[in-house]
Amino acid sequence: MVELANILIKSKKANLCEITSLPAILLFTYLKISVTTYFCIMTATEKMKVEIWSDVMCPFCYIGKRRFEDALRQFTHKDQIEIEWKSFQLNPDLKTDSTININEYLADKKGWTLDYAQRMNDHVTEMAAQVGLTYDFDKAVVANSFNAHRISHLAKKHGLGDAMEETLFNAYFTEGKNIDDEETLINLGGSIGLKAEDIKQTLDSHDFADAVKHDIAEAQYLGIQGVPFFVMNNKYGVSGAQAVPVFAETLEKSFGDWQQENAKPKLTVVEGESCSPDGDCG
Repeated sequence: MVELANILIKSKKANLCEITSLPAILLFTYLKISVTTYFCIMTATEKMKVEIWSDVMCPFCYIGKRRFEDALRQFTHKDQIEIEWKSFQLNPDLKTDSTININEYLADKKGWTLDYAQRMNDHVTEMAAQVGLTYDFDKAVVANSFNAHRISHLAKKHGLGDAMEETLFNAYFTEGKNIDDEETLINLGGSIGLKAEDIKQTLDSHDFADAVKHDIAEAQYLGIQGVPFFVMNNKYGVSGAQAVPVFAETLEKSFGDWQQENAKPKLTVVEGESCSPDGDCG
């Protein structure tokens, strides 16, 4: 029965303190414990989670990352925030082509002149510069991001998810590296502490492919149609590279809710005869 209770807990992503399903009630009646008390205690977490859906080749995702980080630095409870990166592909059918840059690709795909494509990306480059980033679209390689996402999941497994995202963004937008190239991914992963053999094993197999697809499916379920997209405490969504105050305000609100949801039970105690762990009874 206890094992079944734990399965019920793991299968629910919503606030488990609000569960009122008949099977759960019957189960905990059998165990002679409070459904609400058990779920509230067992699901209390030490950190509030912020999930970020992004694609490596999305220029606004890198800008949004910087603006969110700026808001987080100013947040009083930043040590109680856990960030989890989620995969999203803007163009899953994109064919990697290292012979052209992103300006040329956009001009061809959208029917723009090369000059117009460059001017559009120059505007984004200026936005990036405002948050301290250097974009070079003339060097950006047209590359499918699926394998890069798989390596991000490998990094996440080793607690290096945020470092991998930063490294991939910089490699794509600043250094002009091919993020779909095996040797490049091995070097990028190695720069943050991943083992070359683990990266090669991942790329030579289907490891983490399902994890990437799961993230994308979850985004579709949540109605996410573009990135970056930030979900805080599984309640509040922030779409796009919003201004720092927007992130700051949403952090405050979501964290306030999280604190209430994870507050320790406060009991009004009626004292009576009892025994303490040190053996005193009376």
